[in-house]
Amino acid sequence: MAERPARNIAIWVGGAFVAALLFDVATKWLIINAVMVPPRVIEVVPFFNLTLGFNTGVSFGMFQDVFLEHPLVLAGIKVAITVGLLVWAMRTRRTIEATALGLIAGGAAGNIVDRVHQGAVTDFLDFHIGNWHWPTFNMADVAISIGVALLLAGSLFSTQPVLRTQEPLSNGKR
Repeated sequence: MAERPARNIAIWVGGAFVAALLFDVATKWLIINAVMVPPRVIEVVPFFNLTLGFNTGVSFGMFQDVFLEHPLVLAGIKVAITVGLLVWAMRTRRTIEATALGLIAGGAAGNIVDRVHQGAVTDFLDFHIGNWHWPTFNMADVAISIGVALLLAGSLFSTQPVLRTQEPLSNGKR
């Protein structure tokens, strides 16, 4: 978890952001335009289905009725959060933190694209045990989850000391 110069950090942030965004947009396009024509449940393995759904709320469909009539309000809030994550990512000097924040921001951007384009987020990954189903999700949610896990792992297992903002004075000179 070495310290990196700003240019290298920008490459890690940008790469993670673009990878998460493009993978999410591509998988959603495939699901809507090829796999789920017509919409149906496709059993992949006994605990995992492909099931097309559209989420007008936030995580796990919460607050759907609040944002149903005004999806761009939620998109605007998510844009502000995404910009904040990217600013944070560009200020860090740790590769793992930059990558994690790039994945989170890229996943959020993928869901923003959906919300602006169709007023809801396309979900299609359906894990279940018997009749109990985890809320359906998408690859943007996977990128966000991986990013959060990396962020937590990086903060819990970091051996890197806190960075100083100025070099120490030696012989009274800078």
